[in-house]
Amino acid sequence: MAASYARTDGCAVGSLASSARKAVMTVTAPYGSWESPITISMLTEAGVPVGGVTTDGGDLYWTESRALEGGRTVVVRKDAHGVVSDVVPEEFNSRSRVHEYGGGSYGVRDGVLISCNFDDQRVYRIDGAIATPITPEPKIPAGDRYADFAFHGDRVVCVRERHREDREPINTLVTFPIDGSDKPRVIAKGHDFYSTPRVSPDGTRLAWLSWDHPNMPWDGTELWCAALADDGTVTEPELIAGGGDESIFQPEWSPAGVLHFVSDRTGWWNLFRHIDGHVEALHLMEAEFGAPSWIFGMRRYGFLLGDRIFTLYYEDGRSRAAVLEGESLRQLHLPFDTFGHSIGTCGDQVFTTAGGGSRPMAVVRIDVDTEAVKVVKESMKVELDPALISQAEAIEFQTTGGAVAHAFYYPPRNPEFTAPSGDKPPLIVFSHGGPTSATTPELDLSYQFWTSRGFALVDVNYRGSTGYGRDYRNALRGNWGIVDLDDCINAALFLSDAGHVDEDRMAIRGGSAGGYTTLCALAFADVFAAGASYFGVGDLAALAVDTHKFESRYLDSMIGPYPEAADLYEERSPLANVDGFACPVILLQGLDDRVVPPAQAEEIVAALDAKGIPHAYVAFAGEGHGFRKAENIERAREVELYFYSRVFRFDPADDLDPVEIAHEDAL
Repeated sequence: MAASYARTDGCAVGSLASSARKAVMTVTAPYGSWESPITISMLTEAGVPVGGVTTDGGDLYWTESRALEGGRTVVVRKDAHGVVSDVVPEEFNSRSRVHEYGGGSYGVRDGVLISCNFDDQRVYRIDGAIATPITPEPKIPAGDRYADFAFHGDRVVCVRERHREDREPINTLVTFPIDGSDKPRVIAKGHDFYSTPRVSPDGTRLAWLSWDHPNMPWDGTELWCAALADDGTVTEPELIAGGGDESIFQPEWSPAGVLHFVSDRTGWWNLFRHIDGHVEALHLMEAEFGAPSWIFGMRRYGFLLGDRIFTLYYEDGRSRAAVLEGESLRQLHLPFDTFGHSIGTCGDQVFTTAGGGSRPMAVVRIDVDTEAVKVVKESMKVELDPALISQAEAIEFQTTGGAVAHAFYYPPRNPEFTAPSGDKPPLIVFSHGGPTSATTPELDLSYQFWTSRGFALVDVNYRGSTGYGRDYRNALRGNWGIVDLDDCINAALFLSDAGHVDEDRMAIRGGSAGGYTTLCALAFADVFAAGASYFGVGDLAALAVDTHKFESRYLDSMIGPYPEAADLYEERSPLANVDGFACPVILLQGLDDRVVPPAQAEEIVAALDAKGIPHAYVAFAGEGHGFRKAENIERAREVELYFYSRVFRFDPADDLDPVEIAHEDAL
């Protein structure tokens, strides 16, 4: 790869509306130095992320991730009388560690709640303030991990991931009695991965998904169905759909006992059903009714009265809601731009999480007939001046190979400030994780934190992102570290060429896979003046041999099989190309990270130090892949802002505790 990067011809494809100036600007100050009412502490004190929505009769359940409580996840219930309460004991942390990313950590039926606990990963039956373990203590602490619970009579069916010393974990489907009177018994095995066990309404059949290395679930999965006996025994398994090149998402039984699922066999994740021994499409369109299964418990459609289906889908990178009635899809006109990945249904009512450019994510109730919406629980407790909120603008731009890529642009916005005449804002390019994932436009304080201080942001859905069909998703195959990098760079150049940002003050940041793209941008290009890598990948070969099972063969498709493609791994590793680094970088890392181990950051730091490149390194004890504790979330944002202030030479309005920058005299 060349050390410099040229602009792509025709970079001005697409449109970009100018940001409206506010009528009242009281202070003139340089971009980046604006005083913002969105303080650093507000990022953790202003609310909690909500998700994991489900229903049980007239009761509604959801999860809250509470940074101020050590980052624990709490299951919350709103009962039929409207009373809201935590339904797990204090200190209980409802988080699964299957696949390391978890999800699907609890299940409830007829008022009986079960949940795994983060510390020991055992499953507990929870009655009031009492949590009773119903799975045995494993030989290896937290070595037996559970997720994705389904109920079958007086039994539970779920995924188990059994860890062994110095060997790859074993993933299976297991069943055990809900009272814990017997140990779990394996009912499906032999594949590398399992997910989404679903019991038919009459209790006689079980459906599930499986897949094998080197596939990820968005590459190819198999949908199985088998006879299910009262004791949980599974017989006569039948392959219904799927394979190495077809991704199946969310098998679900209708109330009438018809198996439904989402498949991308047409190039788009669309809805299908299996009836009378064959598969038929319900409604084909160029839209994504599925999503990458990074976590368990995802549910993006559900059944309503009258054989109708409520569904969420992505179209043109935006999330929408609709009701499928026969072959007709009726889009619901709701005040939301973004929906979460879990829903619960009750009659003609739907419960999910939703938000928008000016609305924080919230647990909401939707009446699908009247389209009336009621907010049950907002994720944000503070109200922002609408004039302060930077609304996302969807942009398209040309990138390499004559392709078009997508992003959301957030201009700087603060009604109390304006910049000096002729000044242009610094830009931060956001590169999302995954890399098979996507960014969505929603009111996020962590974004408004930057825009209200005078930064412009662009959040890039580079090729490889989801929401734009299988071809766009697969464009990253064999090209990780190339097309994602090209698209992030061309998003920045598109904005600078249009005169919206200062081309000399552009930074790139990202976490995990986004951290890898960030480090690639600094090693292989000279477009950016700074970078921030959150638990990013620096050494691809090291990642191929030292990561968790779920992603241990991910790079086979993203780069190539290892060690056969060892030359490619070295060619695209920032660590092996540290001579290309010429601008300052800050690295932030959790010391308990099993997905991207700390050695990845530490080796980059050592190489930067040897080369004399200005850099900062901030490590957080007790944090894994992603920061959950309030003090660490706040410190990470503080040091990143301080770092940019030193690189871009502005005086921040915030009183910041400095971070040590090695070789700062070279700035």
